[in-house]
Amino acid sequence: MTKIIDDIVLSVLLELDGEVFPMDNGFWTKFSVKKVEPNEHIPHGIKYSLTLHDRSNKRVIGYDNAHGVKPRNKKFGGEKRVWDHKHNKEKVKSYEFESPGQLMEDFWKDVNDIIEK
Repeated sequence: MTKIIDDIVLSVLLELDGEVFPMDNGFWTKFSVKKVEPNEHIPHGIKYSLTLHDRSNKRVIGYDNAHGVKPRNKKFGGEKRVWDHKHNKEKVKSYEFESPGQLMEDFWKDVNDIIEK
C-alpha cells in the first residue's frame, strides 16, 4: 500500500514541475521536479528543487539535489558528499530523502513555519 501512495505522491510532485505559487506576506514557492535515471547521486531517480522565496525574491529555504554537499559533522575519513540537502538561508545541511511524500511534508512544514512567524 505504501508503494501505491508513494507512486501517487510522485505523480503529483512531477505535475508540480515549473509551478510557482504566491503565498501570504509576499512569499512564493517554486517547484522543479524531473524523473531521471537513478544513479549513485540520485538513487531514487528524482531530481528536484523545492524553494520558498521572500518578497524580495531571496530564497529563504530550499530542498534540492542539484549539487553535492560535504556533511559538516564528519571529522575523519573520506569525503562523502550527499546530494539531497536543505538550504536554510545561507546554511546548507544534508537531507535524508525517504520518499516523495516525506519530501513534500517536510517542505510544506517549513513553509508554514516561516510564513506564520
